[in-house]
Amino acid sequence: MTHALWCANQGWPVLPLASGRKTPPANCAPCQARQHSSADCPCIAAGRWCHGFHAATTNTDRIHAWWSTNPRFGVAVACGPAGLVVLDVDAHPQPVPDRNRLLPGIPIHDQVDLTGLAHGFHTLALLAALRGQPDPASDETTLRVRTPSGGLHIWYRTTNARRFLCSTGSSAGRALAWQVDVRSTGGYIIAPGTTTAAGTYTPIGPVRAPAPLPEWLATELARTGHLDIPTPRRPQAPQGVPQRARQAVIAAGGGRGRASQVLETVLADVTACAQVAESAGFSDKLNRAAFTAGGLAASGYIHAPDAERILMDAALYARPGQERRCSQIIRSGLDAGARRPLHLEGRPS
Repeated sequence: MTHALWCANQGWPVLPLASGRKTPPANCAPCQARQHSSADCPCIAAGRWCHGFHAATTNTDRIHAWWSTNPRFGVAVACGPAGLVVLDVDAHPQPVPDRNRLLPGIPIHDQVDLTGLAHGFHTLALLAALRGQPDPASDETTLRVRTPSGGLHIWYRTTNARRFLCSTGSSAGRALAWQVDVRSTGGYIIAPGTTTAAGTYTPIGPVRAPAPLPEWLATELARTGHLDIPTPRRPQAPQGVPQRARQAVIAAGGGRGRASQVLETVLADVTACAQVAESAGFSDKLNRAAFTAGGLAASGYIHAPDAERILMDAALYARPGQERRCSQIIRSGLDAGARRPLHLEGRPS
């Protein structure tokens, strides 16, 4: 509990690990039976630890409850919510792969002597040397934790709101270096001081805080596919702008169908700008639509407040977050159009 509370005090969400193990406790029986996602789990909302790092918390009352239930629980930190990138350097006795898999994306010439290269400490040092940078394993400015197997966890914190993804060093896909895993968004790291059946995760030296992620390492992580680039969310189309425009046109009098067509056409020009970030002529198209709507309102085909509301819906679909700018264009266009009534066939009486 002491280690868990210390981590939470750093702002790092923690989760319990099964006693003596490196994995979270099993989900409760109902969660195991349902096979539902963490987002749909009632246990997390109720303060239980189902679904591993998804249940991680900094809530001290919850931490007291969890570790009071089982004081032998280990402690892990959810890296993503904590804003951490941890390099997990292994020293496992494994056959050395082909030299082209040692540093993914970096060809190592046959003339480079790799005699003695045996584990992740060597590949990480090689990467740093190729970039003319100090070896992160020797970085005394940041929290480093020796693992029971002889490996090393090198803790860094992210900056500039960048998020990075997890990987394993032997992966054929995203990987930084052979036997160097990356723990970040979507993963967890065992907290210093935790003891498993293999031994204790022991901090090295006096530093207990992660240093900022070195920029050269951030560049390497981006190069190797670790940078988390969110898929841009396409804005939802305003609910039935053409239909609403049609409905908003006043039913009385002739020319109603023609007025609906005119209004829908200029609104379609505005909403089409959503597909182009710049140089779409958005301001001109919105001004033209507002001018047209103002002329229709002046001739009695539509109420001015309805026109303004529909125009704003279309404008914010095309340019979300620009309400002030759009409002100025719409009001100016409506005012100008109101001075030039637009008379269509069968002008309403």
